[in-house]
Amino acid sequence: MSLPEIVSREQWRAAREELLVKEEAAMRARDALSAERRRLPMVEVDKEYVFEGGDGKALLPDLFEGRPQLVVYHFMFAPEWDVGCPRCSAFLDQIGHLAHLRAQGTAFAAVSRAPFTRSLPFKARMGWTVPWYSSYGSDFNHDFDVTLEREGEWVERPGVSCFLRDGERVFHTYSTFERGLDGLGPTATFMDLTALGRQEIPVRYHDEYED
Repeated sequence: MSLPEIVSREQWRAAREELLVKEEAAMRARDALSAERRRLPMVEVDKEYVFEGGDGKALLPDLFEGRPQLVVYHFMFAPEWDVGCPRCSAFLDQIGHLAHLRAQGTAFAAVSRAPFTRSLPFKARMGWTVPWYSSYGSDFNHDFDVTLEREGEWVERPGVSCFLRDGERVFHTYSTFERGLDGLGPTATFMDLTALGRQEIPVRYHDEYED
């Protein structure tokens, strides 16, 4: 493995400041892109999808947990698999406490195509507490482009989809897949994908938020 060049502290500082200019430009471009993302049009979800979770059957509005926004992580776990995708598992490992998302009016849920009872042993093995639902038997994965037919076979791909609720109506606002998930994990990165954006709620200890 090639290591970085060894230089003096002064040379390092000059190179670092040069790179900082480019990093700040990239940050401003990312902020502009997030603003443009918030201006995307949205489409109403008028199909009834039935999921299964820890409390039994659930519809898409139930996944919001009474909040105005929902982020769904499309977890790769096909019905015939015994364990989930390793990369999806690494993604869930980094999610952390959901209180910070929920404080900004946003629910988070993982959804996979495997039957709910089939995923339970794996979820227990991983020690996850995030809400997890099965879309088995519904068109949800197909309609949101994470289960695709290629050369006569069904294949899975990871993704994130964002939804907005207005009263009883649910709207799909954004989706991204595969490499589009790079860099996601902290609360702010998920909020940047949503229609309402960052709510600028003061950060607190996760047990001090008022739900």
